[in-house]
Amino acid sequence: MHAFAVIALDPSLPMPLVRQLYDALLAQIASSAMKPGDKLPSVRALAKDCEVSTMTVTNAYQRLVAEGHVEARRASGYYVAEVERAATRRKPFLGRTSVDSLWLLKHVYEDDRTLLNAGCGWIPPEMLHIDGVRRALAALSRKAAGLANYGTPYGYLPLRQQIQTLLAQKGIETAPHQIVLTHGASQALNLVARCLLQPRDVVLVDEPGSTNLFAMLRSMDLKLIGVERTVNGPDLAALQALAQRHGAKAFFTTTNLHNPTGSQCTPAVAYQMLRLAEQLDFRIVDNDAMAGLEPPGATSLASLDRLQRVIHVGSFSKTVSPSLRVGFVACNEEFAEKMILQKMVNSLTTSELTERLLHGVLVEGRYRAHLSRLAERLQAAQATVCDRLEAAGMQLFTRPAGGPFLWARFERDDVDMRALAQRAISESFLLAPGDLFRTDLRPTPWLRFNVGYADDPKLYRFLAQEARRLRPKG
Repeated sequence: MHAFAVIALDPSLPMPLVRQLYDALLAQIASSAMKPGDKLPSVRALAKDCEVSTMTVTNAYQRLVAEGHVEARRASGYYVAEVERAATRRKPFLGRTSVDSLWLLKHVYEDDRTLLNAGCGWIPPEMLHIDGVRRALAALSRKAAGLANYGTPYGYLPLRQQIQTLLAQKGIETAPHQIVLTHGASQALNLVARCLLQPRDVVLVDEPGSTNLFAMLRSMDLKLIGVERTVNGPDLAALQALAQRHGAKAFFTTTNLHNPTGSQCTPAVAYQMLRLAEQLDFRIVDNDAMAGLEPPGATSLASLDRLQRVIHVGSFSKTVSPSLRVGFVACNEEFAEKMILQKMVNSLTTSELTERLLHGVLVEGRYRAHLSRLAERLQAAQATVCDRLEAAGMQLFTRPAGGPFLWARFERDDVDMRALAQRAISESFLLAPGDLFRTDLRPTPWLRFNVGYADDPKLYRFLAQEARRLRPKG
């Protein structure tokens, strides 16, 4: 191993230790103090020398590997990469100066291992059905049919028939021609909005709700009005008053395992929502992104309504793989025809290749067992993270019955959550402040957590320290 210069890190600086270490290592590589092929110190050795955690060193090394400066060799260690490779992929470490909704949308899907993304919106890859995708992909590769087709406007029929079966298991009776396949739930919601609404229309949404949905609806020049979420579902009095006052044409909501609160809509609230939709003449768009992960007996708006005023949106990104980008809309026949026209204008057809691949995953015979295991793992993670957040001094909105999301707050109302998020970044945590999930961006002491990523002792210690600092005096 080439002589390695000692690296001095300063915990008192606002710059995260991971970034300090990354910059120091990159400087040695760029100055030729370390040559191509030189072996870097082991993770444990460098952590000991720099007086940091092994996680800090691992994150810095992995960032260097991702950018082509360093090569990881199995069972051997980390080595300086060839000059040509590093030069072609060199990219500066991007520091973060503010945490806001625009930043979140731009960076939420970055593969940035230098931060623990405790409030992210996806399920850990190791929990997904990747083995099922591999088996289906191997089987599909042996078939030539459909690999050169545009597909049909409605989407691959056998997959729609399989979705029909899955919906029937939840009491949602539909036909294949009432199911339209889309490029994930995001396109599904976009197409539904374009079929229902015109620019400057008022649309009701959950408050708090999905940042991505808010941005999409605003891009269509729609006026968003938030309906406060309770532990039992939308606030019915607010829903009635706002729908009457603004003449809203649609309400976008999530009945089960709501993002970001993790709450469930009770049967009583669901019935009243449907009554209000009929009385005040608006549609309900139910985003069932966590389908299959909800507890037994969970309420289904589409089942109660029989797809008259309810438009049901589904996806397999949270249970199979987000890379497949297959979603769907289940609705009445008249609305399905509108969807098809809008879909053709928007993107012609969807990918029959990915639809065939997903169909292979669903019919292979192991999907139901995978769903059951995934639901159990997330339920167990919910219980653990809820207990530990409460032990750290945080208050829970509710204890979710499953899914990845959890909504928790500090005791005080006047918490500067943006400043807290910046302090968390300096400790290598990425938090999701609650105002990012509000239409009005009103300051709030709430945070969204993802239980698949948030179970970390260092995070709990950080939150406990913040909770003690924020505890009311006297």
